[in-house]
Amino acid sequence: MTMALELSIYQVDAFADAVFGGNPAAVVPMRDWLPDPVLQKIAAENNLSETAYLVPDGAGYALRWFTPTTEVELCGHATLASAAIVFEFLKPASRQVSFTTRRAGTLQVTQRADGLLEMDFPARPPEPTATPPGLAGALGAQPREIFAHGAMTMALFEHEDEVRRLVPDFGALGKVPCGSVIATAPGTEFDFVSRFFGPNVGIDEDPVTGSAHCLLVPFWARRLGRKSLTARQISARGGTIQAEHKGERVLLAGRTQLYLEGRIFLRN
Repeated sequence: MTMALELSIYQVDAFADAVFGGNPAAVVPMRDWLPDPVLQKIAAENNLSETAYLVPDGAGYALRWFTPTTEVELCGHATLASAAIVFEFLKPASRQVSFTTRRAGTLQVTQRADGLLEMDFPARPPEPTATPPGLAGALGAQPREIFAHGAMTMALFEHEDEVRRLVPDFGALGKVPCGSVIATAPGTEFDFVSRFFGPNVGIDEDPVTGSAHCLLVPFWARRLGRKSLTARQISARGGTIQAEHKGERVLLAGRTQLYLEGRIFLRN
């Protein structure tokens, strides 16, 4: 007799004012963890920048994130998407949820009165660093300054149009010893803009990247002399993030749009 395990799956556009905007993430709630190779295969099958997995943990949930090729230590848009599923389907009476993670500590998401979901994330202020060899050539433009924190490199440009016009060579960029790359500049309609390139984790360009704003928000808060900021990630889909710098933490808020609800069938 063939046995099948059925899992619910949702697809949510995060940091999106309407469906088909922001960054799509898959959310898969489970009772218990499946083996890591199975989690990775589901993420590869989904072929989205992130698939988030939730397992009950006390009053909240344990949360993990997988790209199509690897598990990551922190993901913003899939956390926002996961909270949206908790508030709409899993615990519709709640207005706050806590997620325990393996490498990013406990993350809280609050449903605000204005309809935005607000994430409490660690601040990761980047520090100046030397330009990694080959970075400018792979990006197709020379950044004004380079900063870094952990496995992320931030390339600062003078004008928004420079960031918008970037056409990276992703094959070359994936070979530069710099991890994922955030390109950023002051904005015209927003406080700052950015794009995110992660060929090293299987994502050439991520539409909207919450984890990148753990670096961007403290950087721009210091540079602009303000704690409350509005950011725009200027990918093809685009997304807006309302942000606040709170010392060792950053608050990142945005809207979500439910796109898809379905079932996964895993047969023995």
